[in-house]
Amino acid sequence: MRSEAAAQLGGLEMFASAGKGRGLRARRRFSVGELLFSCPAYVAVLTVSERGSHCDGCFARKEGLSKCGRCKQAFYCNVECQKEDWPMHKLECASMCTFGQNWHPSETVRLTARILAKQKTHPERTQSEKLLSVKEFESHLDKLDNEKRELIQNDIAALHHFYSKHLDYPDNAALVVLFAQVNCNGFTIEDEELSHLGSAIFPDVALMNHSCCPNVIVTYKGTLAEVRAVREIEPGEEIFSSYIDLLYPTEDRNDRLRDSYFFSCDCRECTTREKDKEKLEICKLNDPPSAETVKDMIRYARNVIEEFRRAKHYKYILCLTLTLLVELLEICELSLDKMGAVFEDSNVYMLHMMYQAMGICLYVQDWEGALSYGQKIIRPYSKHYPSYSLNVASMWLKLGRLYMALNNRTAGVKALKRAIAIMEVAHGKDHPYISEIKKELEDH
Repeated sequence: MRSEAAAQLGGLEMFASAGKGRGLRARRRFSVGELLFSCPAYVAVLTVSERGSHCDGCFARKEGLSKCGRCKQAFYCNVECQKEDWPMHKLECASMCTFGQNWHPSETVRLTARILAKQKTHPERTQSEKLLSVKEFESHLDKLDNEKRELIQNDIAALHHFYSKHLDYPDNAALVVLFAQVNCNGFTIEDEELSHLGSAIFPDVALMNHSCCPNVIVTYKGTLAEVRAVREIEPGEEIFSSYIDLLYPTEDRNDRLRDSYFFSCDCRECTTREKDKEKLEICKLNDPPSAETVKDMIRYARNVIEEFRRAKHYKYILCLTLTLLVELLEICELSLDKMGAVFEDSNVYMLHMMYQAMGICLYVQDWEGALSYGQKIIRPYSKHYPSYSLNVASMWLKLGRLYMALNNRTAGVKALKRAIAIMEVAHGKDHPYISEIKKELEDH
């Protein structure tokens, strides 16, 4: 058993949270925007699509990166970054050379391979595990259904297929536990526009429990996770982050929590459902739709969102072409037309499809189309999301950059300043992303 002193981190401590298992609570007061703690990644992997624009080691975004002389697929800021990353990169380097275009393990497999390697070379606790070690992660193994167990076995097969030279494998049962732990405790690293950069393990950050009314937010500075207060936190108060996108109504959020993390949320928002009516706003018509019509449309919306997600994932694997992008945009537009007969534009299912349509427009550089969707999204986003939401900040940022690209400097400056106001709390005033945005303002 660790001593109480060892279970503390600055003004925080690990404790037994009623009904939630382990948790993190404040030992002193924290003000809005204050950094509670930071945690370096135990292991991290840069997503393949960002190679060449971000350093594989530190995730810094810069031009003129140097590529690995062996595989020529990993890129680094300098020799120091490359040397530091070599113990992890060597797991993939020879394999990428061997498999070439056929090298395609998932990020979960890549992350798990690095955990196995790290546990062998660093059996002692690391700076990422001041409160919670990777080996202490919850796996929820007893809650896995057959489908999830089959997916894990597929990942184990991929691990054996793509990694052999530098890994010592535990038995299959131990690998099942480890993959289950990674699935429940892994983090997605995103940039300032919430574009996916990679995946990582942050053990101390994983100690925080979930709430749909979070009092902290997790942001990233390269491969360093930073946890900041988004409202006043009093001594003795539990620290809560959000594990999921908070845009959606209570039922959808809890479906996601049960599927991915095996629990339901009992926070004030989930108990009162006070935001659900606004999030599911119905058209104001002389002859309003019946309750059954609304229920059917919600069911349709959930299905089309899932179908779109699967189609998008499949087509990304195949490589997006203009034809496929047009097909995806048509799915968005058709679903918006159908849902628009029942839902207001501020309804979260409408917003979801608008956001997808905006993303496609950005991808094909249709700035006017992207701006049109973004203008419809931003106000409802500001109402539906909590204060200092990264989703709201990223939308203001996208709008600001679109306005600037379309030579509307006045609107661009206003939007970018709104993004900065949120990001200064969520990311901290000294974050490189904020410096970059301020430079954009100066350059225009």
